[in-house]
Amino acid sequence: MSVQDTVGKAWSELVDTALRSVADGLVVGTSGNVSVRVAPDLVLVTPSGVPYHRLGPDDTVGVDLTGRQVLGTLRPTSELSMHLAIYRNTDAGAVVHTHAVHATAVSTLLYELPAIHYMAAALGGRIRVADYATYGSEELAAHVLRALRDRTGCLLRNHGTIVYGDDLEQAYDRTAQLEWMCQVWLAARSVAGFSPSLLSKGELARVAERLRQYGQPGADGEPSGAGDGPE
Repeated sequence: MSVQDTVGKAWSELVDTALRSVADGLVVGTSGNVSVRVAPDLVLVTPSGVPYHRLGPDDTVGVDLTGRQVLGTLRPTSELSMHLAIYRNTDAGAVVHTHAVHATAVSTLLYELPAIHYMAAALGGRIRVADYATYGSEELAAHVLRALRDRTGCLLRNHGTIVYGDDLEQAYDRTAQLEWMCQVWLAARSVAGFSPSLLSKGELARVAERLRQYGQPGADGEPSGAGDGPE
């Protein structure tokens, strides 16, 4: 496959993921953003302020890891610093940022999402909340990197979520799991007179090991781990 074909396919998948985030209620309008790495120094990103349903093949936006725009004419997402900080410091293949309702609500209440469900292990353990900073700032990107230490996702205080994965499918699935866990925590905490039971670090470690063996064998005989999904 040529470089042009690879970029075209990746852009189509990126737009589909962005549209799915709207359809699933994880973002409203253009409030979230999505990116995917297609080469060591090439990242495709959603543009700033453009409704996803208007994006077509000719709207591809690509930057290098310094933020220099190398593809397209539309301005990259305003959260570019946050995305690029993750790519420069992790092996991320894709990043999804949302303003999901339950996760954003939890980000205003806690410094860390308790281990309410074993799927926390898919993101590395208890989910931290990155300190608040103005959106799009280098300060916010630095806070995110601290919250993502040994994790693949975190909450952003009074803001939303950011999650990465090997590819768009995994990053999106982890994002959806994080929003669901926040919804479960809020529901459990709303019952007067009761406190939800929580899972130990030891149990999360055992689940993490099981998740590494999750999925159907791939061509090399290793588990695919597709989606990090439960059951």
